[in-house]
Amino acid sequence: MKIFVNVFSFFFRFFRLIAIPGLEAAHIWLSIPFTCIYVVALVGNCTILFVIGTDPSLHEPMYSFLSMLAITDLGLSLSTMPTVMGVFWANHREISFDACFAQGYFVHSFSFMESSVVLAMAFDRYVAICYPLRYASILTSARIAKIGLAVMCRCLLGVLPSLLLLRRLPFCRSHVLSHSYCLHQDMIKLACADVTFNSLYSLVVVILVVVLDPLLIVLSYMLIAKAVVSIASPEERLKVFNSCLSHILAVLVLYIPMAGLSMVHRFGKHASPLVHILMANIYLMVPPVLNPII
Repeated sequence: MKIFVNVFSFFFRFFRLIAIPGLEAAHIWLSIPFTCIYVVALVGNCTILFVIGTDPSLHEPMYSFLSMLAITDLGLSLSTMPTVMGVFWANHREISFDACFAQGYFVHSFSFMESSVVLAMAFDRYVAICYPLRYASILTSARIAKIGLAVMCRCLLGVLPSLLLLRRLPFCRSHVLSHSYCLHQDMIKLACADVTFNSLYSLVVVILVVVLDPLLIVLSYMLIAKAVVSIASPEERLKVFNSCLSHILAVLVLYIPMAGLSMVHRFGKHASPLVHILMANIYLMVPPVLNPII
């Protein structure tokens, strides 16, 4: 049996992507809104990087973190665009194992990186509001660079072991994925081996990023609220709220789709495939499009 599994896995070295079941004939028309979404995401985030890079008055900590957020949004869009548009434009549904694992790695890395950047932006707001006189001395250029490096190492190295562990497993079940791009939680369901350790490791990573980051963001805003209520006048409170509003919206835009997709994958096994596809596309496409607008 083991020999059969290995032979099967050797000859079927690809995954098969899907777009929207039941609407195959309309894929060429559906490619139009998907193309517009990607164009808006790419143009919007590139514009942010260009404006911040060319305007010396924007070379401040807050805009440095905003640049990091734009870079992660670009990475997230570029990671999925080749396969998504390939499915809709040319009905190209097959993706090799190696390409699928590489795409899954970058999708999860940039997604977790965006969470880490949003957390760093919350720290920026906390320092700016609670320690305004020490803001420039705390968030120096060197410290911001270290934060950026820590964000990259945390996400790029944290995701890598789970994909390497999954890469070694045999795949003898259906090779049809649930989306038009590769996700770890989608690929792991097709493995025909014990995936307990893989699932536990992935759960730990999710807890340390997707769960811990929002908790720290909430904690930072609790400290901000405590400081503002105790020292600020109503006008100053409104000014502080306005300065934090865009970041709060970015937090909601990121974590609501992320939580929705996780819930669908873990508890919606019997839900319609359209639900999985809709949540997956919202999860990846909404933040890169809305963040530049926000």
